[in-house]
Amino acid sequence: MLTHLRMKALEKFKAGLNSSLESGKEFAISARDNTECSLKDFEQGCADAIIKQANWDCSKILEKVRRDIEDHALSIRERKLSELTTHAKEKLRKALAEPVESLFDAADQTTWTSIRNIYKRETEAILPEFLKTICGFEMEYAQAEEMVSKLRDYARSVVQSKAKEESSKVLIHMKERFTTVFSHDKDSIPRVWTGKEDVHAIAKEARAAALKLLSVMAAIRWDDEPDRIESIITSTLLEGSVVSKIASAASADPLASTTWEQIPPEHTMITPSQCKLLWKQFKSETEFTITQAVSTQQAHRRGNSKLPPPWAIVAIAILGFNEIMTLLRNPIYVFLLFVGYLMVKALAVQLDVSREFQNGVVPGIISVSAKLLPTIQNLVNKVAAEQQDEHRHPHQQHPQVAEPLQPQMQPPPLLLSPRSPMSELRRLHMPSSPRKVASSSSSPSSSSSSAVSSPRHVGEDQKPRPGAAAPENQSTIADSIV
Repeated sequence: MLTHLRMKALEKFKAGLNSSLESGKEFAISARDNTECSLKDFEQGCADAIIKQANWDCSKILEKVRRDIEDHALSIRERKLSELTTHAKEKLRKALAEPVESLFDAADQTTWTSIRNIYKRETEAILPEFLKTICGFEMEYAQAEEMVSKLRDYARSVVQSKAKEESSKVLIHMKERFTTVFSHDKDSIPRVWTGKEDVHAIAKEARAAALKLLSVMAAIRWDDEPDRIESIITSTLLEGSVVSKIASAASADPLASTTWEQIPPEHTMITPSQCKLLWKQFKSETEFTITQAVSTQQAHRRGNSKLPPPWAIVAIAILGFNEIMTLLRNPIYVFLLFVGYLMVKALAVQLDVSREFQNGVVPGIISVSAKLLPTIQNLVNKVAAEQQDEHRHPHQQHPQVAEPLQPQMQPPPLLLSPRSPMSELRRLHMPSSPRKVASSSSSPSSSSSSAVSSPRHVGEDQKPRPGAAAPENQSTIADSIV
């Protein structure tokens, strides 16, 4: 019976505490009121259930009920405090992470000042509210301050973790900053490389902006004390810096170290030696952008300094830009125009246009118009005749080409006596007849044998023959021979 009353009192405390907390009542007041109510109900139940003849001791059971209620209230208190702390951390993370990330994307000399201001504003807005909430638990002041201090440290850790995360991507941020400054002017308008811009000066300005971003991300700065990180990086790494050359010659390299001056090691995100390596990689990856800009300028200058060829200017003036582009895209049109030009030039040569126009423009036009159609017909007939000759010529020449040519022997010199008659001279100097040529070509052996004869036979052939030609022709032939 007493055990039943004990369980009933505990369940009543749980239900009453939950309803009080849901209604917005403070935890300590709710726990105290529900504890008193549950214990009173337990004592009343024990008084009604006690039997006079039974000597029951309710004090021990009452202590057990009180202990059960306190244990349950303590567990609820710890759970509520944990929920409040988690909620406060989530609010701090959301209030700090995104703004800090955006500030690092646009990092400049005021970045850490802005981060400190955001940190101060958000912690002052969230932590007092948290402190006010935990005061309802009636805990000690030292314990409450400890919880608030832990939340403040958590807010710092959020900022530092986000800063380290962004510093791991510092090379990407540097290239983005370089591209933004190099490709856009002061009004954020994209640059057009027309040849008038000083590419080297713009590149130096863009690299200086990238180095400033590197100096911002090199270390965490929770105080307002100035440092020399930016000056060291700029004087050492920026191209063409006379200060860097003098410093390197006079003393050791300031970047040959693992810590920064006036910066604690735990607040160092990028060491000086890492800055030097990052700068080398950054220069190698951005060199192409500068080279491309210089090439674009040179191409623009060449394009502006050269005019189109004369024939292109004349064609554009006569046809227009669209028509000349159509011709360039369709080479068959150019071929047809070339053929037409050749035909017109051939007609001009046949008609002798320059001579026709010497007498005047109108007579020249009339004369050319009258001769134009016959000239075209003559050209067409001539071309057709040449085509027919080309088709017929191979069939006529084929037998002769197939037959091997026989070498012709030169006849020996003729021996003529001064007393040779005129008929003999006529026979020797007159051309041979076609019949003899045909017979000689059909029997080359006989002609060659007869041609190559001894001088004696030739001499016999040169003797005077009776029945020569008429004497009236002798004087004429002699004169021709002489």
